[in-house]
Amino acid sequence: QVQLVESGGGLVQAGGSLRLSCAASGRRFSMYSMGWFRQAPGKEREFVAGIRWGGGSTDYADSVKGRSAISIDMSKNTVYLQMNSLKPEDTAVYYCAAGRWPWREVTRYTSDFASWGQGTQVTVSS
Repeated sequence: QVQLVESGGGLVQAGGSLRLSCAASGRRFSMYSMGWFRQAPGKEREFVAGIRWGGGSTDYADSVKGRSAISIDMSKNTVYLQMNSLKPEDTAVYYCAAGRWPWREVTRYTSDFASWGQGTQVTVSS
């Protein structure tokens, strides 16, 4: 099992930027695809961005495409989500997740992720 700890959330004005971090420990980090999800009050958890194991291909939800970038620093076992041009509808708790099986492609389904962080709150004011 991998342990994940998110940080970097906060309150930001619309149009601003944030960089979320997810520090991983435990099993071999580089073997698993990683994802960022978010959950707003009263809504289901939704996919935001994902990156293939080893820092390969990426995938983004349409709602954040062009405004966000996911990356991995293998030397630090950390996944990042850079978010720009933030909108009030981006307000949510953001979760980092590690894939359930090694060497798998990026997926958007929560059931394909076995380890989750505790979440970090992002609030965007208008």
